[in-house]
This record gives sequence, C-alpha cells and structure tokens, in this order.
Amino acid sequence: MWLTDRIALVLGRDLTLGTLMQRIAAAHGSRRLVEEAGTGRSLTFAEAADLVDRWAGGIAARTAPGERVVIATANGYDQFLLTLAAARAGRVPAPVNDQMSAREIDHVVADSGAALVLRDAAEVADGEPFGTAVATDPSSIAALFYTSGTTGKPKGAELTHRGLLGAMPLAAAFPSELRKDELVVALPVAHIYGFAIAVGAACAGMPIFFLPRFNPLRVLDAIEERRSSMFAGVPAMYRMLLEAGAADRDLSCVRIWMSGADAMPAELAGTFKKFGASLTLPLVGPVGEAVFAEGYGMVETGGGVAIKVSPPMVPASFGGSMTAPLPGNRFKVVDESGDEVAVGGVGELLLTGPGVLRGYHGAPDATKGAFTHDGWLRTGDLARRGPFGIVNLEGRMKDVIKRGGYSVYAVEVEQALEEHPDVLEAAVVPIPDERDGEVPVAAVRLSAGTDLAGLDLDSWAAERLSRYKVPVRFVAVDELPRTGTNKVQRGEVVALVSAERSARDSPPRKSPPRKSAARKATPKSPTARPGPAS
Repeated sequence: MWLTDRIALVLGRDLTLGTLMQRIAAAHGSRRLVEEAGTGRSLTFAEAADLVDRWAGGIAARTAPGERVVIATANGYDQFLLTLAAARAGRVPAPVNDQMSAREIDHVVADSGAALVLRDAAEVADGEPFGTAVATDPSSIAALFYTSGTTGKPKGAELTHRGLLGAMPLAAAFPSELRKDELVVALPVAHIYGFAIAVGAACAGMPIFFLPRFNPLRVLDAIEERRSSMFAGVPAMYRMLLEAGAADRDLSCVRIWMSGADAMPAELAGTFKKFGASLTLPLVGPVGEAVFAEGYGMVETGGGVAIKVSPPMVPASFGGSMTAPLPGNRFKVVDESGDEVAVGGVGELLLTGPGVLRGYHGAPDATKGAFTHDGWLRTGDLARRGPFGIVNLEGRMKDVIKRGGYSVYAVEVEQALEEHPDVLEAAVVPIPDERDGEVPVAAVRLSAGTDLAGLDLDSWAAERLSRYKVPVRFVAVDELPRTGTNKVQRGEVVALVSAERSARDSPPRKSPPRKSAARKATPKSPTARPGPAS
C-alpha cells in the first residue's frame, strides 16, 4: 500500500482506540505485530485486529454501553488488545498493573464502579465478533489510567481518545517496509509509558518482542540473539542491564535506546549510546553510536509531552536535562505566587496540551487541585526556564530538601554521586534536623566488593557540589525500595535510613539484632557540617 494511503488510514480525524487496530491492520495485514517471550506466541496485525473484534463482542455481551471494564489480567500484549476491545465496544477500559496489591486492585474496581473485571482474555474469547466500532467522539473519555498511588490511593485519570493517541499515528510515516527493525519491551502495559510505546510501535508497523517481566539477562539475550534494533525501558532497567554485563555483549545492532518515566542520568545514557551503532556496513562492521531518546510525561498527560534526543557522537550530557515540548503542547514555569519566572529561574512546570486528563474519576476536589484557575495542569515538577519554550527539568517539587534556607535538589545530588565508578545508584532524601530544618542523606547501592569506608563519598560530593548540598550521611543498601514501575519509593528510603540511624544511635548493649537492607553507614561529625545558612 502506498505510504500516503497508509497514513490516511491511520490519521483519520475519527480515529479512536476502538478503530485503531482495524485501521493499522488494513495497512500492515500479515506482517508480524508482536512475539511474546516464553510462549513464543506470535500475532500478525490482521490476527490482532480479529482478536480485538471478537473480544469486543464478548465484552459487549456482558456489559452495557459506557460502563467501565477493569482489565486486571497479567501483564502482556493481550492486556493492550483487551483495552482496545473494550473501547471498540463503547465501554471505558481501566487497565491495572498486575504489580498492584490486591487491596489496590479492589480500590480501582470500587472507585471506577466497574461493571466487569477481566482477569483473563479467555473470559470473553467466546463472543461473537462485534463488527463496526461504536461511533465515538475522539475528544470523549477513552479510558481510566490509575496513578501509582505513591501519594495516596490511586486516582483514575480520565484520558480521551485523542489524548491517548496523541501524535503517535504520525509514526505511520515510518518506513517499516524498508528496514528490518524490532523493538524489545519489558514494560507494564497498564503504565502510561508502556501503553504509549505499544500504540506508537503498532502505528509504525514495527514488531515488538514483548517480555511480561523485566529480566536483564533475558533482555540482553533477546537483543543480542535477535539483533533487535531498539529497546524501550526506564532508567532502573538500564542500570540493571549494565550490572548484568551489558558491556560484554554485542549490542551494536541497537540503533535507538529509549527511556521514560524517570530522570535518566546522562552518563548512563552515554554508555548505552556507545554500545549501539548508527549503522553496520559490509566488511566494515558497526559504525558510530546509537541515538538515545528520553521522553517526559505522566499519566495525567496521556503519555509523552516532551522529548530530548541525543544524536550519535554528541555527548549525552549536552544540554543537561533540557527538553522541548512536542507539537501541540505548551510549557510555563511559575513561582509560588503563580507568576511566570524569568529565563534562568526555577519554578513549578505547568503545561497544557491535547493529552491532558479531563479530570480524576469521581474526585472533583482532586481535579480542581490539579489545575490552575486558568486551566494549566500542575505537574509537581521543578523546571528551569529556558528560551523558546525549552525547560531544564530539575526534579520533583516534593524532592527538594530545604536546608537552612537553601534548596537542595535531590536529583542533582544523586547524579553527582552516581558519577562515582563504584556507586551503582543513589537516592537522596531529607531527614529532620534541629538546626537546619532538614538535611540530605544518601542511600547508595555500591559495586560488589566495595564499602563506604574506602570510598570517601563525602569528599567526592564536595568536589562537585556546594557544601550545603553534600549529604550529611551515607547509608549503603543492597536494594532500593521500588514501585511496580521501578521508581524508587522515597518514603520507604526515608524510613530505611531513619531506622538505620535509630539503630546506630541506640546503646550497643540494649540494641536488639536487626535485619535491614542497610549494610553500613558512615556518620558525619557535627563539627563537619556547613554553617547555619546552609
């Protein structure tokens, strides 16, 4: 099919989640859409479209139009197709991450008022094909995506068809017939990043090799053996790939590395750029570096709203965390009074765009609090305003440590510590302090065979940061507590380092044996701390 015809099929103004797979199948038909690790199951675009239609019929037989359908299946490509099927039947799907606890899933079911909870595709596999998708306004609510619940109970973000699809249909212009590409993915489909990757790859006609669980060795095996050209993950996955021996593998087949959902350290991105290549020439072999693409977005924006692309042979640290909004989105950086800051100033990042949620399901107060009086979405992220609508991301507002009148950005300190060759990962959190209000403490994962006593991380940090930003204490841990999407749970880190401190400060004879992830700590002497203004 000619490229213009294919793009027209996907870019129709009436495109919705319910019509998406049918449109794409018309363009790509018998080409491979997905292969699943472990089972070896493979689906073509046409086969996936048939499944969506049949499952839509099964869902319609058990529900009424407009009702919510919680899709609580195991993580897998079927969860993506079931979401499309529910939308095709004119229902509102609510996919949930199977890493949620049973209590959290029960909350989603109750909060959404679901008429049906699907735990396996087999439950709707015997339905008659639904036929033509329900006619739906693309600006209407397409699905509920629930937040991770790190700041309270999960909330259902009401996302529209147009918002969830975003600019992804433009990927239909990708020349998939002219290249042999494959994308390796081990993300949760119910997470907005994983869902957006599935939509984008399908629109591009790019086959996915899907792993329902991330395992660094299996991912490295897949890329190396299958000669896959792309990988999409989160920063924690890249760290684990490196620790699992990525440097000893042949990953020169990778042309594009992608990351999202959390801040990506520039040094780590640069390392993986070198593992990949721009192209492979006969008799010459791999040439150049891979591209590293880092997206910014959240569930409330329906996926990515900005992107930073580091091209081959350009240092990944170039430009810092500078990012530009994608077409249709606008940024604004404001101070505590809501006034826009000057170029170079730091404040909360506000944004507006087609993917922004309509509201939180059944939560008018939360919805009101998410927006400014003039309709801008409050992201809760700190950004430094740059020229021409560009911003430099500085971290979460709640991750700013107020030390003696100074602001310490946790992400900045973490990145400085992670530049140390023996620091695999760092998480910097605040603990109360009588003099300074709160001070930074760092929990660090170290290379095997190293300990804090021999690293002198205090001096390392002091050489790279203002003294008031240097953590007053370092705690070595075997693992950092994480959410189901591999984000560090900072509240749990605070509890961990606080428990370690309490145990350290207890009288030795009365302190009972303890089991903790903390291995060893190096307390700082009070006389070594910076002055009152820090």
